[in-house]
Amino acid sequence: MENEYCLIGPISQLITLSDLAEKGPLGDEVLQPVLQAGILMQGDLIYKTGPYNDLLEDANRLEATKILLEGDHVCIPGFIDAHTHICFAGSRANDYAMRNAGKSYLEISLAGGGIWDTVKATRQASLTELTALTQARANKHLQEGVTTIEVKSGYGLSVEEELKMLRAIAAANKETEADLIPTCLAAHTLPKDFEGTHEKYLQQISQELFPVIQKENLTTRIDAFIEQGAFSAEVIRPYFVIAQQYGFSITVHADQFSPGGSAVAVDFNAISADHLEASGDPEINLLANSEVVSVALPGASLGLGCPFTPARKILDAGGCLAIASDWNPGSAPMGDLLMQASILGTFQKLSNAEVWAGITFRAAKALNLYDRGQLIPGMLADFNLFATSNHQEILYQQGKLKPVQVWKNGKCVHSNLKNEL
Repeated sequence: MENEYCLIGPISQLITLSDLAEKGPLGDEVLQPVLQAGILMQGDLIYKTGPYNDLLEDANRLEATKILLEGDHVCIPGFIDAHTHICFAGSRANDYAMRNAGKSYLEISLAGGGIWDTVKATRQASLTELTALTQARANKHLQEGVTTIEVKSGYGLSVEEELKMLRAIAAANKETEADLIPTCLAAHTLPKDFEGTHEKYLQQISQELFPVIQKENLTTRIDAFIEQGAFSAEVIRPYFVIAQQYGFSITVHADQFSPGGSAVAVDFNAISADHLEASGDPEINLLANSEVVSVALPGASLGLGCPFTPARKILDAGGCLAIASDWNPGSAPMGDLLMQASILGTFQKLSNAEVWAGITFRAAKALNLYDRGQLIPGMLADFNLFATSNHQEILYQQGKLKPVQVWKNGKCVHSNLKNEL
């Protein structure tokens, strides 16, 4: 496959996102669409991009397969969702109804809802069932243009059940064309059935879970929810020290309802700090002056009815902003990355370029991936085709305009076009 070449085009507008800064604001003038363009692929990689007619000579010389597109199309790199919880069982529809009817988190929890409801359903699901559920959600994401998906554990909350979740994610990764990037979120909250302190629980996880996930190569990433009612900054620090001693990368659920987590993320040189709805100017400046990627999760704001991450301020301070869906059964059940990113752009006054960067190469940085997110030679041939002649239409329609073709690793993995490949 690696020696096979394929040319696709002509494409009305090709948005490569090449040569764009990893941090700070971006004006739309940097997009510079290539008109009547083509993509020449070699196996699963981008070999060359440019005007379609200019690529024809290379394609003929290389005896490349040619895929002729009819009508207008805009091409954007495959989307990257850097924060999801799509490995779960059950539903929290009743929580959503109660929350919108004015019930508090405590009232919902006392009525049998909340995260523990998902924990119980996920524990009851078999490995096979959990794998199938994760695969189905990943495939739905893929059809909407999300070619790389981070997936967290965190609804097991015991050594055995967290292992089941991580093994389910690994199994689902083999059954979907999307790339699933696993993260261990055993430090999601203190399980109700654990007889001991937060410190004792984290000690058990680090002693009994970390060696197994390292041995089975189930993840290279450790996450924790730093928040009132979950884990404090002080309690989580020794846990992160041990995680780094094992060689794991750190990412943090930070500043969702109260500040504090972002400082821990910076102190541990975390790959990302996610949520940040409660971040003020001190936290924003701290993150902007670090290499930690700030990940906005508009789906949680929409699901909970709370303020959005201060994305505009983060960018203007010089930070690196990624945008992710937070797809989960409790606070962010929608799972539509393109729609959420479009809405965040409206409320935070983000340029199209900033939105595209946030769900492509800047999101890749939040996963420590540098082989995707831009359509340039040597990168993975992950891209989406939209049936329009103007790239502005995609965000203008706020997620209603979906890809007509999704390409992953140089293969068309989803198509609504009549001339099927």
